[in-house]
Amino acid sequence: MERIHVQLRPDKAAKLESIGLSFHDWDQYWKEDVAYRFTLAQVDHLEEVTEELHQLCLQAVDHVIEHGRLGELGIPPAFHAAIAHSWQAGDASLYGRFDLAYDGHGPAKMLEYNADTPTSLLESAVAQWYWMEDVFPGADQFNSLHDKLVQRWQAIAAPGSRLHVASIKDNEEDWVCAQYLVETALQAGLQAQRLDVESIGWDSVAEVFVDEEEQPIELLFKLYPWEWMMTEDFGAQLADALMAGRIRCVEPIWKSVLSCKAILAILWQLNPGHPNLLEAHFEPGTMSAYAKKPFYSREGANVALYRDGIVATQSAGPYGTEGYVYQALAEMPCLHGRYPVIGSWVVGNSAAGMCVREDDSPVTTNMSNFVPHFFDQEHIDPYNAKDHTP
Repeated sequence: MERIHVQLRPDKAAKLESIGLSFHDWDQYWKEDVAYRFTLAQVDHLEEVTEELHQLCLQAVDHVIEHGRLGELGIPPAFHAAIAHSWQAGDASLYGRFDLAYDGHGPAKMLEYNADTPTSLLESAVAQWYWMEDVFPGADQFNSLHDKLVQRWQAIAAPGSRLHVASIKDNEEDWVCAQYLVETALQAGLQAQRLDVESIGWDSVAEVFVDEEEQPIELLFKLYPWEWMMTEDFGAQLADALMAGRIRCVEPIWKSVLSCKAILAILWQLNPGHPNLLEAHFEPGTMSAYAKKPFYSREGANVALYRDGIVATQSAGPYGTEGYVYQALAEMPCLHGRYPVIGSWVVGNSAAGMCVREDDSPVTTNMSNFVPHFFDQEHIDPYNAKDHTP
């Protein structure tokens, strides 16, 4: 694994905007004057770890539901039955993204699982693929994301099924992600359309959710966190509608278990010492170097890093009411003064590719740079490669 300098494409902006990546220049979000280069063996490792971690997470969901531990995750009691029903019914999941700490040598470590509303889909599936074809046409990329999303939609719904893809109004990043998901669903043969979350209505007579045209919403993908939905005025109706089968949601409500960072402590309880997990607890205990993370937070907000029991780095934000989890501090690689985090995608139950986000801080935020990656088919010794600075 190495971070190399790369020549910018002269028509970079036009190419990114032609595929719909409208916000590529926000704080230099899309960064292609550098790239991350991997070996085939490293990619194989990340793929294996991703699928292993996903299975551990599914086992953790089963444990939490079977042992009545949903309350420990700050999930309101009114939704416990709906979560258990969704899990036992095998409601289908579309995708998720693990954030991993990895230096190219030791085992990759799970930082967290963005299992409910991960974005960066278009840039991962399409933008970095086209970049590779332009800049390194003889290379390859850990990236089957687009094809697997199309195939997964076909497994979730029959051809011709009507799908609503909802995201927050006036949020450009979410709109781009939602619109890309509409495209993948259309390619899968579904009748897909995007709408604003704020436009979803409730028909109290038919007891169904409806769109702006008063048409029933039967299959809903929502780029809107479950923990937020549970606090909305229509939350009780949603739980009832899910239980009665009057609406299907993607991601399913059982994914709310994995979107809570308290799952990190439960994973460690169930798999102590696992090589791809970081020690995690509901209290810091004897750990002197750890990350304090809210059960529910977005984009690195309200995360504090402790060394020797003293705060080394912390970020502001509105989260933390439900509680915190304490996770052993990962030894993040630092290349050229930048800290990369591997985003490893899961579609259905299969690893589907990766992306790299980097920052000058170990805490990744929504403004951290997206940097494309590639790998060579033959093994490369990264310590003999040009421009490698550990």
